[in-house]
Amino acid sequence: MGRITGSKKYLRPDPVHGSILASKFVNCLMWDGKKSVAQKVFYDALDTIKKKVPDAEPIEVFTQAVENVKPAIEVRSKRVGGAAYQVPMQVNRARQQSLAIRWLLLAIREKKGRPTSDRLAEELVAAYNREGTAMARRENVHRMADANKAFAHFAW
Repeated sequence: MGRITGSKKYLRPDPVHGSILASKFVNCLMWDGKKSVAQKVFYDALDTIKKKVPDAEPIEVFTQAVENVKPAIEVRSKRVGGAAYQVPMQVNRARQQSLAIRWLLLAIREKKGRPTSDRLAEELVAAYNREGTAMARRENVHRMADANKAFAHFAW
């Protein structure tokens, strides 16, 4: 828990839009150290978004999509006298961002059969419109937290 990585300190903004969030996303999307492949997938997705959402900048759509997927609250397990309770807790900013990115990537990786850039574009547009798989996951997390509100006094 809480391992500190140089990820934030050394993160360079992405070459096209100068967005830190975009380069973080590309790094998470990347497999086997193939950054150029990940970047191509990301920028292809942004091009597709430009066609789908003509009235907004693609990078804005991306940023807003990540913003929409970020959870404000989540449940954490806490043991109290031999019983484990699911305690709702606030999520800090860094964790909100990493969860949002992780959920978006999980959503596109479980949809098979089309190019990743297409799936990514589709999921980002869906999240931008507050729908889609990643958004559903966030709603579930919020619902769980709501359902376990009774245990909020165990928060530490």
